[in-house]
Amino acid sequence: MKAAPKRSAADPRKLAGKGGKKDASRSSAIVPPVAPAKESTGQQWTFLTNHSHVLVLLARNPTIVLREVALQVGITERAVQRIIADLEAGQIIEREKVGRRNQYSIRTDQSLRHPIESHRTIGELLVLLNTSDE
Repeated sequence: MKAAPKRSAADPRKLAGKGGKKDASRSSAIVPPVAPAKESTGQQWTFLTNHSHVLVLLARNPTIVLREVALQVGITERAVQRIIADLEAGQIIEREKVGRRNQYSIRTDQSLRHPIESHRTIGELLVLLNTSDE
């Protein structure tokens, strides 16, 4: 005699009661409840990428630790590490080890990467973003 196939606890067929209807008390175990929609704060997107946010922070503080960058940008520390690697590979920044910390220098003479803004430099962008209207 052939054994019936094993079904996992999440198998919807196991949750069906009499008449094929799902048991409402157990359905939340399969599909987590949807979080209520948050009020729109207007901060759904920004004009600058996370790469530019990281670059601005490095320009303001060349010895900033990546954990602090992650907190200020609102991304994970691992994401900051990938961005730093991208910026180094693109020859936008250079990293120098100073004791136990890194110090970053920005090559402000490099052109912006996209063809639309390639007539401008990293330095011009940073001047624009680090200038206050006070």
